[in-house]
Amino acid sequence: MLVKTFRWAFVVTALGLAAGVLYDGWTALGIVAILSVLEISLSFDNAVINAGILKKMNAFWQKIFLTVGIVIAVFGMRLVFPVVIVAISARLSPWNAVHLALTDKDRYQELVTDAHPSIAAFGGMFLLMIFLDFVFEDREIKWLGWLERPLARLGSVDMLSVCIALIVLLISATTFGAHAHQHGGTHADKAETVLLAGVAGLITYMVVGGLSGFFEQRLEHEEEREQQAEERAERAGRRGSPVELAGKAAFFMFLYLEVLDASFSFDGVIGSFAITNDIVLMALGLGIGAMYVRSLTVYLVRQGTLDDYVYLEHGAHYAIGALSLILLVTIQYQINEIITGLVGVVLIGASFWSSVRRNRSLRTAS
Repeated sequence: MLVKTFRWAFVVTALGLAAGVLYDGWTALGIVAILSVLEISLSFDNAVINAGILKKMNAFWQKIFLTVGIVIAVFGMRLVFPVVIVAISARLSPWNAVHLALTDKDRYQELVTDAHPSIAAFGGMFLLMIFLDFVFEDREIKWLGWLERPLARLGSVDMLSVCIALIVLLISATTFGAHAHQHGGTHADKAETVLLAGVAGLITYMVVGGLSGFFEQRLEHEEEREQQAEERAERAGRRGSPVELAGKAAFFMFLYLEVLDASFSFDGVIGSFAITNDIVLMALGLGIGAMYVRSLTVYLVRQGTLDDYVYLEHGAHYAIGALSLILLVTIQYQINEIITGLVGVVLIGASFWSSVRRNRSLRTAS
């Protein structure tokens, strides 16, 4: 099961490392390997969250997630996204941005660094909304009951998560503006950029999350209809189209997963510049890491890990909350990527250990 689920990740690893050696020698191999580990460590919480959504989708859409989804994740977010950011911030054409990335890597890195505040604001707000909507929902199973019970009661207030998110965004934008003013005002306009990017992240979450939520409510009804259609098709001696049988619910949840993955990848893309400013090596290393995260997501679903270790989802959402705040703090201050990765690992590890202790207690009681 393990080898079968991760076989494509192993293949991509071998091809990616070989491509790194051919591209820039053995030093490139080490850089690609380091970037792969960085991406996996920063995105482990992403795999847990994705698994919670992916388990509601059928086998066809799980395959789409691993094939079409990985193309979007690798080429869209790990290769095209940094180039688009540079093109927009420097007012260059995409082709000129690619040319700059290949010929003047230092200038390319400088432009990406200048665009970081807007990237951090967008991703930070999107992830913060995920965390707030989770902690404000009343759940039967609670990990940190002393904290989650009062937060669940507060969650009965309409639009509370949106209000808190906007307050956090205003504080981030005004703090950044004050910081820029103290340093000569050369980046004072970035405060407005941070505000606009944060609002865009909030709107993206509400639109995509709203669509996925709407269709998720209809998921049971869709599955029932699809099962009936499949049975009719089998009785007629033919198979129904797997795309039609997957339903709209799975499609919009797939879109939600892709936006979620994009938000998670911000820290990995930005953090990779601390290791290299070569977009080819970045794409290879982060792409390998992204493949492992995707495979891990499917493995968690097929093994039923989230059902066995009930606090894992809680730990992952707390890691999301921590990552969102870290992204917003990096608008003004630099935070080491090791700290970012460790926060998620520690929180998920703690939730896993709590789940193990809970399972032991249940077995002892029975």
